[in-house]
Amino acid sequence: MASGDHSAMTELYDQTSALVFGLALRIAGEHSAAEDIVVDVYAQAWKQAAEYDPARGSVVTWLLTMTRSRAIDLRRARRRDQATEPLEAANEVRCERPGPEAISDAAERHRFVQGALATLSAELRQVVELSYFAGYSHSEIARRLGQPLGTVKTRIRSAMMQLRAELAGLEAAPLTAKEKRL
Repeated sequence: MASGDHSAMTELYDQTSALVFGLALRIAGEHSAAEDIVVDVYAQAWKQAAEYDPARGSVVTWLLTMTRSRAIDLRRARRRDQATEPLEAANEVRCERPGPEAISDAAERHRFVQGALATLSAELRQVVELSYFAGYSHSEIARRLGQPLGTVKTRIRSAMMQLRAELAGLEAAPLTAKEKRL
């Protein structure tokens, strides 16, 4: 490769590119950035092939050292770019996670549902839990409980009708601030 042999470069790339790409991806964290790093590393290896010293380490070590340096430089540059954005840019950042109000509302709904489930008889609660929370089909529940399929379907329907009646007020009227505090 040091003498300009393109086939030597091709062979080196074929034997080592998976390692180089893997390290670049692990450090950079983005597929496109890792690809750019790989291109840069092999371009640098081509240019500096004559400077490679086997006494300092294997070719793979040499390539991985270059990869690590480039990837860390890229991460540092990104961090600097993010740190220098104006404060107004923070208004444009959207959070994927729900906010405190949504979490509170979900917790409140969870308490209502748990309360409604507690009003069901043990038989009805069992089929609802197996169906909706464990994900079993009606026939799987029937086999699991050793009951006829019609019985399981009837119990699920009865349970759902009771739950609908218990939870009717939940959708009809949103909670007031005072009710939320209670």
